[in-house]
Parts: sequence; structure tokens; C-alpha cells
Amino acid sequence: MSQHTRVLIIGSGPSGLTAAIYSARAQLSPIVIEGEPSSTTDQPGGQLMVTTEVENFPGFPDGIMGPELMANMRAQALRFGARMEVTKVQKLDLGQRPFRAWLTDDVEPSITADTVIIATGARSLMLDVPGEARLLSHGLSTCATCDGFFFRGHDIAVVGGGDSALEEAIFLTRFANTVTLVHRRDSLRASKIMQDRALANPKIRFAWNSQVTEVLGDEKVSGLALRDTLTGDSRVLDVTGVFIAIGHVPNTDIVAEHLERHDNGYIVTGPGSFTSVDGVFAAGDVQDHEYRQAITSAGSGCMAAIDAERWLEAQGM
Repeated sequence: MSQHTRVLIIGSGPSGLTAAIYSARAQLSPIVIEGEPSSTTDQPGGQLMVTTEVENFPGFPDGIMGPELMANMRAQALRFGARMEVTKVQKLDLGQRPFRAWLTDDVEPSITADTVIIATGARSLMLDVPGEARLLSHGLSTCATCDGFFFRGHDIAVVGGGDSALEEAIFLTRFANTVTLVHRRDSLRASKIMQDRALANPKIRFAWNSQVTEVLGDEKVSGLALRDTLTGDSRVLDVTGVFIAIGHVPNTDIVAEHLERHDNGYIVTGPGSFTSVDGVFAAGDVQDHEYRQAITSAGSGCMAAIDAERWLEAQGM
């Protein structure tokens, strides 16, 4: 038998849990679909669960561990009456009201909802090489603005050749001794202005025609094993940190056929958190391809909850 909720929140990262806190305090009794612990795209708590120390989230002058921050947010949402489901949505129907979500393979939907907040986040594209998963958050990162400070005085590498990679490399020169940009080709995909800035920066070096075959290190990153894409020769780049900057993919599979998306796959929102389907809202990295920070995700989760509450009031629900 289906259970009904006024607000269904799909995702439990900073945006989803902030939306849950605000919705629960508004006595809307939201149901939060947290995701599955074994999933790489629907992990409860989002990307902060694989982040070590978070130093740029307001309110924590000494920093806080990523999993601890998410546990605090979850406890706060539960305190106000949010209901948590540690599973993932198998199927979502946004084509009729109330909206319907299936958590199992049953014919009948598991949940019906008056409003839905999509907060499924995005995932960083990874190299899929030995050592990468093991050393994530131990010298390997996917976010320069999050972790650059920890590499002050280090020799580090950025893997990628687009605008995002060059932007991260330039940013990291504020902290690092040197930044080596590792790219598979002998030319960059980035815009001309970004290329000019990177090429003119004395701290940035370039490892052209280089493919990463392994991230080296036991407890933390100690280097990158590289293969020359032209000659096949192997060498080791001695670095103590590496940033993967080959792109992000929003987790939008369950809404792909229902919601308008940008060419890069992110959900179109506006005004506020409204999507192309009335009564459906999106928050966090699933709709933000520009900032991708925990604090901006939390802020957009707040917006989505308030937008949903006001929409329900306007509908007399």
C-alpha cells in the first residue's frame, strides 16, 4: 500500500537534508529517499561522505569531517520530523498527480507525493585507474576550491585539459609550489583566454601526451604513473597531490524523460528552484554546474523547501 507525503525529497546530500530540515520545520512531514550505501551515484550523504576535513562550511572555525557534517544535518532533519528511507528510487512518474515513486519492483507505487524535490547531486568523472579510489581524500581530490588549502607548498598535478582543469590549476597556484597539468594530447580543449592564462603562469607546468595509469602511494599520494600516448614510454611524476578535473555528470537518470535539462544534462531551474514540471523542484549539484559547493547546495535546498511550501499553499494543499 502506498504512503502519501506532501513533500518527497530524493537525495540526502547538503541540498536534500537542508530541504528536509526546512520542510519538516514547516510541518510538511517530508519523506527523504537517502540512497543506497553500496551505490556510487546514490550514496546516502552525497559526496561529503568521501570527504575528509571540510574547512569552508560556515559555523565550524576548526573545520569538520565531511561524514560528521552530514550526520549532523541528518539528525537535525530527524529532530523536526523528517522520515528517512535508506534506499533509492527505482522509478519516478512526474506525469500525473499526485506524483508517484517506486522503491521496489511492485506494480503499485511505494510513495505518492504532492511535491517532489530532486536533490540527487552529481558525480565527478574519474580515471578508473589503480590507486584512485583508495587514495581519494588522501591526497587525491576532485575539488580545488574545497581542498586546495591543504596543499600549500606542495608539488601537485591536475588531470584534464578543459576550462575546468585550467581554472583549477590556476586556482591551485595560490597554494602549491608547482602545478603540473597532465593531458592526453599536445593541445588543450580549454578556451583561448584560459589557455593564455595557464601558459603565462610560471607555477604551471605541462605533461603533454600523458595518460595516468596509476595513482601511487600507500597511505597518501606520492606520485602518478604516466604513459606517453605517442611512444608508450612510462615514467613517474613526483607529486604529493592530484586533482581530477575531467568533468562532472549530474545524476538525472530518473527524471531524464520528465524534466527539461541543459545540454550538459543538468536540470533547468528558474525562477528559484522551479523545474519544467509544476510542483517539482530541484536543488544542489543536480542543477548547479557552476559552483558545486556544499554551502551553495545547502542554500538551494533551503530555496527548494520554501518554494515547495509556498506552492502547496497556493494550491490549497
